[in-house]
Amino acid sequence: MKRVHLFEFGDQKWFPVFLRNYTTDFLQFLSNKTKMYKSIVPLLEDTLKISKTETIIDLASGGGGGLLWLNSEIKKNIPGLKIVLTDFYPNIPAFRQTKMQSDNFEFYEQPVDARKVPPELKGLRTQFLSLHHFEPDDAKLILQNAVDSNTPIAVFEAQERSFPSIIAMLLSPISVILTTPFIKPFKTGRIIFTYIIPIVPIVVLWDGIVSSLRTYSTNEMQELVDGLENSEKYIWKIDRIKSGPGTILYLIGYNKLI
Repeated sequence: MKRVHLFEFGDQKWFPVFLRNYTTDFLQFLSNKTKMYKSIVPLLEDTLKISKTETIIDLASGGGGGLLWLNSEIKKNIPGLKIVLTDFYPNIPAFRQTKMQSDNFEFYEQPVDARKVPPELKGLRTQFLSLHHFEPDDAKLILQNAVDSNTPIAVFEAQERSFPSIIAMLLSPISVILTTPFIKPFKTGRIIFTYIIPIVPIVVLWDGIVSSLRTYSTNEMQELVDGLENSEKYIWKIDRIKSGPGTILYLIGYNKLI
């Protein structure tokens, strides 16, 4: 199955911000409740320790709430952990809500392009469920910018380009319908656009299927790395691991000399 870069509603500038936020709120709720990132906790802890940093600069954070459970786990072994939330379309109210739930979260109010991260944002760069939003040339720019900045990076995708993953996405509207009443903070608009005008379930369904079709395989991740300048200066770890209800594909890179 070849990678297909179809459009996602959440990527479009014209797509209403409040609807984009409702879809990311669902994904964050699901990731926390299912402990989606359980198996990658040791990977992140090791990378933070090797990189000699206690700061995560999260790129394409959405609302950031999806990292709350992961944050609570990492803090057990790295109590000084700080997570800085960033996004090209920063959802400031959601960032503030996340910070209210755990005060070691911070956020960057200005738009952040993952292909050219502001130099003042220093720490381990992470991307959760977002590399597939970028076509190969842009994905390489993200990795190249990390290498050029001598910055560690860790990328995680919780879906893959496979029939089981696509079937799971086909069932996602059911999950949206069942979980929406429990997503906080309560918003009347979320209820309206889930049950009365079911835009949110439809968008989650479409974007979920497209996300699977867009996801880079581990071999394709390796091809991205092989196409970088000075990539030999980095140690790269590319693999897949079972985690929670599914499988996580990951790409981790850090300077050999750290």
